[in-house]
Amino acid sequence: MATSAEQLTPAPAGTLDGAPPAVRLTGLTRSFEGRTVLDGIDLDLPAGQFTALLGHSGSGKSTLLRAVAGLDHQVTASGELTAPERVSVVFQDSRLLPWRRVLDNVLLGTGGAKAAERGRAALAEVGLAGRERAWPGELSGGEAQRAALARSLVREPELLLADEPFGALDALTRIRMHALLRELWERHRPSVLLVTHDVDEAIVLADRVLVLEHGRISLDLTIEPAHPRSYRDPLFSEYRERLLAALGVTEEHQ
Repeated sequence: MATSAEQLTPAPAGTLDGAPPAVRLTGLTRSFEGRTVLDGIDLDLPAGQFTALLGHSGSGKSTLLRAVAGLDHQVTASGELTAPERVSVVFQDSRLLPWRRVLDNVLLGTGGAKAAERGRAALAEVGLAGRERAWPGELSGGEAQRAALARSLVREPELLLADEPFGALDALTRIRMHALLRELWERHRPSVLLVTHDVDEAIVLADRVLVLEHGRISLDLTIEPAHPRSYRDPLFSEYRERLLAALGVTEEHQ
């Protein structure tokens, strides 16, 4: 992907019909100490799709994400998994190295003659232009997560994996980060798999929401892409009720 000094070059607006999926899971099983966490999952994630994964604590969400990321080395594994070569992961903690300045953190593990240019462009895209020489300790929580997003962008990923990246942020900052992530996705069009506990967050951000229960996908819900990304949209409550029901949450539990 080409770059310019102003911003990273956006990806094409869509993917070709009939293109192979970005991620394919076939009979994916993962077990820890004899306990099955993922139980024969079959799942395709199309290239360029924004998918959210919901589930109770212990349902296997992070296990699935780690499997796709290739980070689950100490488990009993079976099944088949294919994923793109260029994968970036954003965690709940920004994981910035406190002894490196922001730009150096963004460029960690990258190289090439134009690496610094790409890093500055990525920081500008997330609203951190001018903060290249700041130390991580000088950033707010929201700014640190913006830097983490910039670090993932600079690698020009085909697949972005996000493990509750906004879980530690206050409500207003979360709303701003939702808008930023959606904007970045629309511009670059990587495939995104977002793990979250937040039903509302999943509806606002994703075009497809999966519910994981007892190691299997219990609901696969398409969010109408043409509807406004707003809590005030009439469809919002309908999607919310379906997802909460799939999670076993009734009105008296809310």
